[in-house]
Amino acid sequence: MAKLITRRAGGVGWILFSNPARMNALTLDMWKALPDAVGAFDADPAVRVIVLAGDGDKAFVSGADVSQFDQARATPQEQDSYNQDVEAAYLAPTLAAKPVVAKIRGVCMGGGLGLAAACDVRFAADDAVFRMPAARLGLGYSFVGMRRFVHVLGAANAADVFFSARKFDAGDALAMGFVSRVFPAADLDREVEAYCAMVAENAPLTLVAAKTAIREVLKDAQARDLAALQRQIDACYESADYAEGRAAFKSKRAPRFRGV
Repeated sequence: MAKLITRRAGGVGWILFSNPARMNALTLDMWKALPDAVGAFDADPAVRVIVLAGDGDKAFVSGADVSQFDQARATPQEQDSYNQDVEAAYLAPTLAAKPVVAKIRGVCMGGGLGLAAACDVRFAADDAVFRMPAARLGLGYSFVGMRRFVHVLGAANAADVFFSARKFDAGDALAMGFVSRVFPAADLDREVEAYCAMVAENAPLTLVAAKTAIREVLKDAQARDLAALQRQIDACYESADYAEGRAAFKSKRAPRFRGV
């Protein structure tokens, strides 16, 4: 059965895309469920970082479930509704206040590539395979979606990926800056868990302010809300966590941050 699987382990909220019969292709219901799943972890004070991953070792997400296209995207109205649900799913990792990490193993194509691009940090196994097949399906890509890829890949690499619709491997993804690091497949789980544990130990208000600042930098200048960002920065300096961080540094001990 195609579904999202959510679980919390310590300060990490995990969202697994599970549709093993179709290499974790996303059904319409899965697209619709993602914003709520991300939002629930974003609102949970016990969660410090969110991870998106595929169920099993064959795929992150192979794309949208094309078997539904004739039914779910048959008319212009249905196409528009479908696209809105997909875009809401793409926006969910970006709009989350907390860091969102993509753990990529195996196939990452189409909608999976778009979801990974929407995350803040991407790690891949050395067996990962990437592709944007829109040009092989006759699909148009939205301005918002293309801007996301250009921000991550740069214009020339985005053009290459979209024009050619070629497959590329983890080494190519690393060279293009799409992923931050590549690990042997056997080490991916351990490395991602270690990274997320490290992030989860840091000051939550600082993480939120840093993500907000990055998001504002990527906006057009006239759309930036620098006053809201400054309020988050001020909240960091006024927090008990800032006092805790200074005290821990002076005492040469690990800080214990509470997000207040």
